[in-house]
Amino acid sequence: MFNCDMLIDSKDLKSTISKLKNDENYTILLDITAVDYSKYPDITPSRFAVVYILRDSTFKKQISIKSFVDDNTLEIDSICDLYESANWAERETYDQYGIKFVGHPNLKRVLNHHQFVGHPLRKDYETTKGQICTQTEDLMDEMLPKLKSKGYSDEEIKDLMLLNVGPSHPASHGTIRNFVALEGETITTCVTEIGYLHRGFEKSCENHTYSQIIPYTDRLNYCSAILNNIGYAKAVEEMLNIEITPRAKMIRVIIGELSRIIDHLVCNAANMVDLGGLTNFWYLFTPRDKAYDLLSKLTGARLTNTYTRIGGLEFDLYDGFSSDLQEVLKSVETAIDDALSLIAHNKIFHDRTQDVGVIKGNFALKNGITGPNLRAAGVAYDLRKDKPYYGYENFDFDMVIGSHGDVYDRMMCRFEEMIQSMRIIRQAMKNLPDGDINIYAPGVLLPSKKDVYGNIEGLMNQFKLTFEGIHVPKGEYYSSTEAANGELGFFIVSDGSGRPYKVKCRPPCFYSLASYSKIVEGGMLADAVVTMASMNFIAGEFDR
Repeated sequence: MFNCDMLIDSKDLKSTISKLKNDENYTILLDITAVDYSKYPDITPSRFAVVYILRDSTFKKQISIKSFVDDNTLEIDSICDLYESANWAERETYDQYGIKFVGHPNLKRVLNHHQFVGHPLRKDYETTKGQICTQTEDLMDEMLPKLKSKGYSDEEIKDLMLLNVGPSHPASHGTIRNFVALEGETITTCVTEIGYLHRGFEKSCENHTYSQIIPYTDRLNYCSAILNNIGYAKAVEEMLNIEITPRAKMIRVIIGELSRIIDHLVCNAANMVDLGGLTNFWYLFTPRDKAYDLLSKLTGARLTNTYTRIGGLEFDLYDGFSSDLQEVLKSVETAIDDALSLIAHNKIFHDRTQDVGVIKGNFALKNGITGPNLRAAGVAYDLRKDKPYYGYENFDFDMVIGSHGDVYDRMMCRFEEMIQSMRIIRQAMKNLPDGDINIYAPGVLLPSKKDVYGNIEGLMNQFKLTFEGIHVPKGEYYSSTEAANGELGFFIVSDGSGRPYKVKCRPPCFYSLASYSKIVEGGMLADAVVTMASMNFIAGEFDR
């Protein structure tokens, strides 16, 4: 039943993880979560278990470790001193489940507001119980210890300017609050607060069938919605031990890479607006709009497409798709050339982006940063290359690597990644196989309309799949894909029914944002804004 690589006694957890890190080079903590087994059909040693997912330094191996916690104390050792990414991961697990991580420097809520009572991902939490926040949190419980650790006296603290950058700041999109202490215009200390958008994605998943969850995944990173669809559908398909058709794989690659291009266009365009240059915004948003027109014709929706299905896709490519796609790609190429013509040799742009918001490779790995933000720091990690899926190993494309990890590198990496995505798309269109877009699996996919209306078996199958859902074999599974912002993972627990017992999303933005405060400390206030833009924080993803 416990589909984990290692089941460890809680008292041995920290020593085991330390050994894995130091002796076997499991240097990246991908995620931490918990499972409440109080309503699970099988008997478990205790109600709660904590799950840790690690990846090794080659990026090719991953391991999951589970440890049951004592029902009376709900305590387990913190591993914040082993992995910096554990800080927010443990806070989220405490927030959602009430697990107490002994030794955590500041164990407090991170998604739910500070007045929230209870732990919403517990199985006995009343979902209809609305809880409204009526008081602002001053965040001094985080600010003062950080200032004291930097050597500030009480008198010196009084002379600092304490300033909120967000959530009502144009660059923070109404969802991120950065509380900063300033000496002049230099940030000495920064504390980040999220939770302004939190809508309970993972709790909602427990009350819906596997197929009904697909529209929810659109709302994670809504700038590249189809990549979320693909990541989730792939995880469920692997749990079902089914392989989608060659044509479906290739179409997923095509539409997924187009979504990656759209995401990078949005990131770089918004970044240059935050730098004060509006012209590039229009250059880059024009092809984005054309891409949305194409997606609208293909899926019926512009932004949140809900295009994948477990076992395949909703629609095949329409007549004329190839020519429309070529027009979009040409428009993207023109936009990249136009944008680079304005910034490539622009001294003001270089001064504002070079050596600003620097992320070093070791720092990024310790903090769980993945995707373009990690590759810009010089670390060659891309799941399309390191753990290829859907035939990515057969495509000729380059992994884009930076050298310094500053704002400039992150922007230029995204420009080049768009070019590489276009290479992949053109190869995929050239080698697109014929055949079905959906596998034949009556227990997974809805029957055709002619069968629903034409025979009793089709009607019954439609009814059962709609109301009962796909029955996924009992077990636990972690699957990941290379989304636009990095490793997007889904840890799913099935009790054998048509609804998941638990879904945990590993969003790349969450770990990037957790490290943001350390990146901007020591820099200028104006640089904090462009650093935020270059890291591409999408609130629907980190806040869920």
